[in-house]
Amino acid sequence: MLRAGIVGLPNVGKSTLFNALTAQQSALAANYPFATIEPNVGVVAVPDDRLEPLAKIVKTEKIVPATFEFVDVAGLVRGASRGEGLGNKFLAHIRETDMVIQVVRCFEDESVIHVEGSIDPRRDVETVQIELALSDLATVERRRERSQKAAKAGDKSARAEMLVLDKLQAALEQGTSARAVELSPDERTIVRNLFLLTIEPTIYAANVDEAALADREKNPHVRTLREIARAEQAESVVICAQLEAELVALPPEERAQYLLSLGVPSSGVDRLIKKAYQLLGLISFLTAGEKEVRAWTVPRRTRAPQAAGTIHSDIERGFIRAEVISYEDLYRAGASTAAREKGCVRLEVKD
Repeated sequence: MLRAGIVGLPNVGKSTLFNALTAQQSALAANYPFATIEPNVGVVAVPDDRLEPLAKIVKTEKIVPATFEFVDVAGLVRGASRGEGLGNKFLAHIRETDMVIQVVRCFEDESVIHVEGSIDPRRDVETVQIELALSDLATVERRRERSQKAAKAGDKSARAEMLVLDKLQAALEQGTSARAVELSPDERTIVRNLFLLTIEPTIYAANVDEAALADREKNPHVRTLREIARAEQAESVVICAQLEAELVALPPEERAQYLLSLGVPSSGVDRLIKKAYQLLGLISFLTAGEKEVRAWTVPRRTRAPQAAGTIHSDIERGFIRAEVISYEDLYRAGASTAAREKGCVRLEVKD
């Protein structure tokens, strides 16, 4: 299962956001650094408005959504790459994820301690970025020493790797993330084996207070974080973690009504989950029958046999063709037989 790591400085709202994401109170949310030591892990459903209407069409009560695993990692502090705070343990937990969601505090509240003593998104992002870059730099330098020997001995693959390592080292020494380095597809294959922290797709989550939600772009901290995300080739989303955690106790209809009363069209948690799914280049295809309606996760541009293989390997091996219908066509027709009569069903072969 794909994993997203929720990271950031201590006390910025990571565990509160995790509780909202997982709709439970399993993560300790407390007003002091290192309230989280061991990472909390929760499985989250990917919001998909197609599932319930589809279940009504095929007359089933069982819905199985696509899922995503979120990991609430302990707060990072300056010197983590040298072992400060939870140091290497913290960095190892991030390395085990497929993407990073960095929570950045964008609200003022004297009752909530900030580890640096003031609110400054640029400084906070740089603190985390520098520690991750320093850890990656150490990884690149160790690999470079090994590859250099092989390159001198005439190993062509080692020479190619050295060129990539030189690019990465130059960027990381400047505190720049590895994902900002221009790499060819072949070079990306080399980098993938290094398991670098700063190569992972990243979403910056601006954690604001409830008052800032309706007109979030007026918040100077949000604007700063948006600029950072654009420069870093990362995504950004604005969320009020405290509000989202409180909304969990309300029925879905009341949640939507309350958000609308604040001038917010949709849940920040839903937007964050969808953005995480999209950032990793994932899509869902759906199967529907009396037994269940299920969303299956595949990378975008996956071919039909490999998509079928996510259901069962035997289907991929014996694949000849698949009958496919778009959700919109089926929804408008109201039943699969009606959709078929209207010519909405198409055959997809192996390509």
